[in-house]
Amino acid sequence: MIVFLLIGSLLLRLLALNQSLWLDETISANVANHYFFLDIPKLFSVSDFHPPLYYMFLNLWVKMLGNEVFLMRLSTVLFSLVTIFFVYLIGKKIKDKKLGLLAAILLSVNPLFVYFSQELRMYMMATAFLTITLYCFIKIIKSKKVKVGDIIWFNLFAFLSFACFYGSIFLLGAMALYLLIRRKFRLFFITNIGTILSILVLSPLLFIQIKNSKLMLSQVVNWNLVLGLPNIKDVLLIPLKFSIGKISFFPKNLYYLISGLWTIIVFAFAFKGSIRNKALGFLLIIPLILGFGFSFFSPLMQYFRFVYLLPVLSLILAIVANKNWQKVLLIFGFGIWSLVYLLNPVFYREDWKSLSASLDNNQPLYIIESVSDPIKYYRPDIIIKDLKTRKAIEDEIKVVPYAENIHGFDHSAELNNLGYSKAKEKDYREVTLETWKK
Repeated sequence: MIVFLLIGSLLLRLLALNQSLWLDETISANVANHYFFLDIPKLFSVSDFHPPLYYMFLNLWVKMLGNEVFLMRLSTVLFSLVTIFFVYLIGKKIKDKKLGLLAAILLSVNPLFVYFSQELRMYMMATAFLTITLYCFIKIIKSKKVKVGDIIWFNLFAFLSFACFYGSIFLLGAMALYLLIRRKFRLFFITNIGTILSILVLSPLLFIQIKNSKLMLSQVVNWNLVLGLPNIKDVLLIPLKFSIGKISFFPKNLYYLISGLWTIIVFAFAFKGSIRNKALGFLLIIPLILGFGFSFFSPLMQYFRFVYLLPVLSLILAIVANKNWQKVLLIFGFGIWSLVYLLNPVFYREDWKSLSASLDNNQPLYIIESVSDPIKYYRPDIIIKDLKTRKAIEDEIKVVPYAENIHGFDHSAELNNLGYSKAKEKDYREVTLETWKK
């Protein structure tokens, strides 16, 4: 059955796989396409906020299979299938095949997991590595005699998880804390070798990135809003998005009513499941608490930084959904939200592909330079002028006022002062192309 589930999950993820890349995805694509493998850590990562492993992997993937959007995103799909398979194995280890299969099904149709199964970023790679680490962890704590192989594999994938996503440390930390609380001190020491090694290897780069991130926070007025502050709104978004995915619609009152009711149902099940399996409940809650505490020093409470907890949530839901109506309710509910997203282009990512195709190569584009990666990816022939620093002199200009609120910049006031007035604008799903004339 698991083979058929993996095939079905693959087919589901092929829907809309070729849609436009959004800003962060084009950063991944540009790095993979324009940097040499060994140059990524020293030339790109120093100005980024993530470890280099994912970009280095994608660089090799592109060289082997090509740089078409469909093929690049296929790498993410494969990591999602690996995650589904290991959730099945964890469920088998906890109880039996039925539990493993139900948990794998719930994860495969979870709308947020489906979304990130298609995104060209490091989150699904980290989720796969952390789920393999979790599988080894479950084997270790359930075994009367711990196998050396399980310790080795645990440490290897703990190392790899941190090397592709720093946020992995919160789940790794929760596992370590669990062992401490259970007074398994020997296991605590031997299972943290990989994490410690990864931190040591990456520490020179990490210190540079921390320094640069502080500089970014001082220069970009509202940058901390993007990272996720430790406030009620960002905390409540985590269970909401874990339940319904990236979907949002108007009117907002109806959206919050429907999504809120479904979230309450899902997390009522999760609460009961966490009581039944306290170890998994611990591993679901503690990373969020650790992340919340850390966010007072460096904001990171956005829900997508905890996508790796979806496998844990799926296992918890599978444990408590004993009756057929409960299984149908959860699978059907998640499946509906996933299909609403996959079958409705209105919910897709920012449409930089169409916007770029509409541009005239003889006319420069005014956009904030730091968010111009989509244009550089889709239209490398377009001349880009920084909207914040370059004064427009042409009679007619094209402007993409993307992310200006984060930079605390008002392009309309600036252009009005220069004698321009807006003549036209067109929306490309959360991205606007404006025409201004003197």
